[in-house]
Amino acid sequence: MKSARAVPARSRSLAIGMRAAGAMALVLVLSSCALFGAGGTGAKGASTPNPEIASSAPAELRSYYTQKAEWTACEAEFQCAKIKVPLDYSKPDGDSIEIAAIRLPTKGANKGSLLINPGGPGGSGYDFVKDAGATHFSEKLRANFDIVGFDPRGVKRSAPVTCLTDQERDASRAKIYDLDTDAGLAETLADNQVIAAKCEEKTGPVLGELDTESSAKDLDILRAALNDTKLNYMGFSYGTFLGSTYASLFPDNVGAMVLDGAMDPSLSYEELTSGQAKAFEKALRAYVEKCLQSDGCPLSGGVDAGIQQIRDLIAAVEANPMRAKDGRMVSASTLVTGMIVPLYNDDNWPLLTQALGAALKNDASPFLRLADFNAEREPNGTYSSNSTFAFSAINCLDYPMVMDTAGMRADDQQLRLDSPTFGKYFAYGGTNCKEWPYQNVRTPAPVDYKGSTDILVIGTTGDPATPVEWASELRKQLGNASLLTWQGEGHTAYGRSNDCVGNAVDSYLVDGKTPADNTVC
Repeated sequence: MKSARAVPARSRSLAIGMRAAGAMALVLVLSSCALFGAGGTGAKGASTPNPEIASSAPAELRSYYTQKAEWTACEAEFQCAKIKVPLDYSKPDGDSIEIAAIRLPTKGANKGSLLINPGGPGGSGYDFVKDAGATHFSEKLRANFDIVGFDPRGVKRSAPVTCLTDQERDASRAKIYDLDTDAGLAETLADNQVIAAKCEEKTGPVLGELDTESSAKDLDILRAALNDTKLNYMGFSYGTFLGSTYASLFPDNVGAMVLDGAMDPSLSYEELTSGQAKAFEKALRAYVEKCLQSDGCPLSGGVDAGIQQIRDLIAAVEANPMRAKDGRMVSASTLVTGMIVPLYNDDNWPLLTQALGAALKNDASPFLRLADFNAEREPNGTYSSNSTFAFSAINCLDYPMVMDTAGMRADDQQLRLDSPTFGKYFAYGGTNCKEWPYQNVRTPAPVDYKGSTDILVIGTTGDPATPVEWASELRKQLGNASLLTWQGEGHTAYGRSNDCVGNAVDSYLVDGKTPADNTVC
């Protein structure tokens, strides 16, 4: 999950951001914020276009479908390429943009490419494969597929959304708004209008072309440029929404598709927010229960008592923001963001214990470092990604949102019931898009997939960002699909769960053996 961080404090809804899977592997040294070690294999050049791909390409897009990816050595043992796609698919003869891709070539029997989207929206698949490709994916997969990551349109290296300077981002994140008052809400909307205007000015026309359907069309051009007649794809979190959108648009082009940490495309923004709020509250209870059984837990009493101590801490910081050791202020919103980050992966629960212990002794610096990690802010004050802005831009096009004051206030009250600890910080997401220069282009609806290839959908019982129920609903909508459920904690399953999940996914992708529907690991 990524928070909508274009505006700070409670105006920054924490919902709907399906955090990139790679970011779940927080190391236990907060100061580094490193994710994974890089790795790779030998080089390959460009391939000759497949005549079958050229003949089946839409006439108006043939020049895009017949291009070949020109791979060059980059990033140690990886190879990189840029693939052209139309800026606006309704005007295929108009301007184009470039999608940045990176691949970890296989050393084994090449079954083609396995394209990866790690989540977001706004997550960099390029960075994920560069940083995690040699470790997150099994040897069996890497022996059979080129692992290919890409930055979707609007993200980092691919016609990126650009809005604020690093200094302006710091200032924006530091602001605090009282959204319980009309004055606070008005101030939020005024600041958002300024930010939106800067995004429009600095980004240009691509800002209005970042919807997920356009990205799914890019994915099919990527498939062709990689010389694959079928798309082999693994999407995590938001990447499952991108994948299911692709399956509905190009059902005959689906090869093997794994959708891990599934989103339900039929849900409204507000329904997704409510589901996340409930799931994070559930994850917090699981964390507190485990913490109380461990040495060094700063909480005491039973689970309810421990959760109340966390709520009291949030309330205290809301009344009197803390100052971190670097001099920056830590608001309640920043504190909550820092609490949520470790809940993505139970391996990182000790980070939450460490941060809680410090905050209960009036040192909020660990929570600030976790919030900085979420915002992709480096220790030197620079931001390594534009994912914050890409997140908002994509969601504003993908979802109609409740934006009137009465509706947002009613939603706020419901979210407080859904999650007494975090709910209020998930509210007012509509403020991010009310002043946005482009209207939404999509209405949520069940996915319509008519393809013959079985799709593998994965859910995790303790997933806080994509509740397990969403996986079941997506599997039903797809029809020709199989559901695999991992009984575990944290966001997504492949690469961080157990051999039952790993072997099932590998067997599906490499051997074409779909696990029985409703398999539980």
